[in-house]
Amino acid sequence: MSKETEKQRWQRNFADLLQELRVAQTGVQILFAFLLTLPFSNGFTRTSGFQKDVYIVSLLSAAAATALIISPVAFHRALFRQGRKPELVRFAHRMATGGLAFMLVSMVSAVLLITDFVLDRPIAFLLTALTGLWFLSFWALLPFARRNWGDDDIDDEDDTPRTAPGD
Repeated sequence: MSKETEKQRWQRNFADLLQELRVAQTGVQILFAFLLTLPFSNGFTRTSGFQKDVYIVSLLSAAAATALIISPVAFHRALFRQGRKPELVRFAHRMATGGLAFMLVSMVSAVLLITDFVLDRPIAFLLTALTGLWFLSFWALLPFARRNWGDDDIDDEDDTPRTAPGD
């Protein structure tokens, strides 16, 4: 089995990141499109001031998520063929992380908006808190708790050959 070069590793990391962003991009674009059309629906006039505030938070965080999740593409265009793939991968990683954070805020606030519209506020807060915990469990807690999975296996991120002392 041949080892990949550092350049190949950066290229693979970037390709992997782009695949992840494609999934997130679709979700955030659907949410953003929904939020953009919401004020033009008939029932929106019945929303309270609190619900309109929550809507603004959700809309603006969806816009921020969209900008951050799409930004690696623009960054790639600006750096195309300049041999700066490591910088691009590090930037894209930060933007993807920020985009997911804003996406979390947008999704949770959208749940609050809708549950507050159709249910009593205490129930809406409870369901929204549970939704936020659900997302955090799968997007942050579980991944960070399991960061060391497979440490005994070949590490996908560490391509440095392991040698015994004195080799």
